[in-house]
Amino acid sequence: MIVRIVRVDNTFKEYGVIVGDSVVMINGHRILNVELKETKLLSPCEITKAVCVGLNYGDHIEEMGDKRPDEPTLFIKPATAVIGPNDYIIRPQMSERVDYEGELAVVIKDTAKNVPEKRALNYVLGYTIANDVTARDLQSKDGQWTRAKSFDTFLPLGPWIETDLDPSNLEIKTYVNGILKQHSNTKHLIFSVPKLISFISHVMTLNPGDVILTGTPSGVGPLDAGDEVTIEIEGIGKLTNKVK
Repeated sequence: MIVRIVRVDNTFKEYGVIVGDSVVMINGHRILNVELKETKLLSPCEITKAVCVGLNYGDHIEEMGDKRPDEPTLFIKPATAVIGPNDYIIRPQMSERVDYEGELAVVIKDTAKNVPEKRALNYVLGYTIANDVTARDLQSKDGQWTRAKSFDTFLPLGPWIETDLDPSNLEIKTYVNGILKQHSNTKHLIFSVPKLISFISHVMTLNPGDVILTGTPSGVGPLDAGDEVTIEIEGIGKLTNKVK
């Protein structure tokens, strides 16, 4: 059964599920129905960490001038980077180039440690959309990625968690001001979702609510103040944010 899980600000921050054009929220012993258009959607995930995978599409490796990795290349974004749909991405003063990176994100359901690849999908709650916003000039300058990837507002997530989805063949598109910038499919991932979950869980414990960003395809590019970036993934929907 397909369930779309949302997190909304409805006086209190709470979870619900989408039914038609409404959000059904369970608040204690009461069930509340709120029109979706009248709610503020928050990031659907309350993470302890976002584990991100770099260089997981061949065409992106080519455009970045890197070599194809033998195993997943990992980095972490902090919880303080997370924002939700329609929140603003804020360009930091210390960076002169901030890029979008549209990605499929995996939401973890249960504590995962040393998970076999064949059982990895049992630990998945669902999937959402992520924008791995990156200060590209600082990434090149620093030689490692922590500062470039970790600014506040540099991890938009949303609009909801899709619980029943095959992650192996999903079309992914990124638009800036309505112009198509990225267009690919998750079938081109070098390391599959089960492989990533298993590999990461052998490195660190994944907690419920954590997300794995699976990598971005080619077409990454800069964002300027006033831009609007929309990432669309088949079977999930659209995540839109403006830039300050």
